[in-house]
Amino acid sequence: MEENEVKGRKVAIDIVKANIFAIAIMVVAAILFFVPFFWIWKDRKPISELLGGFGDWSITFILVIVGIVVHELIHGLTWACYAKSGWKSISFGVMWKLLTPYCHCDEPMHIPGYMMGAMMPCIILGIIPAIAALFIGSLPMLAWGIFFIAAAAGDIWITLLLTKENPKSMVLDHPSEAGFYIID
Repeated sequence: MEENEVKGRKVAIDIVKANIFAIAIMVVAAILFFVPFFWIWKDRKPISELLGGFGDWSITFILVIVGIVVHELIHGLTWACYAKSGWKSISFGVMWKLLTPYCHCDEPMHIPGYMMGAMMPCIILGIIPAIAALFIGSLPMLAWGIFFIAAAAGDIWITLLLTKENPKSMVLDHPSEAGFYIID
């Protein structure tokens, strides 16, 4: 669907504000997870074991790079489940100016399905690993989780914006901006 063919209301987020929002999300996630992490583990493991070694952090760094690609793949896989044309309507790319990979669905879908696809990377790559880190006492895993919660800040913001819309409306992913069209 070409942008000039869209009959809907455009809703977009400002990338600079999204980055500020990401920092705020990271601070909140860090407080929510680091405080209980250290409260649980401070007397159970030596600090050197909690911090992990160079190898742990090297692996975490490499996995973060892979995770950035997986984040977009999770969007695509989830949206493909809600799009009528499935995987055929999903495309991937990179906004080179911002060095940001993206996933795009080029057909409208119901808001709840779009929201599910928007939030899945945050849940799978961020929240679940951060919670798991609380149970196993892995600071590198906790850092991974917090990073991917913050990496989903734009997705969180978009989801919050969509909660204000009629859930029976359709949403179409914007093809070139962080945002969407609402089709009533």
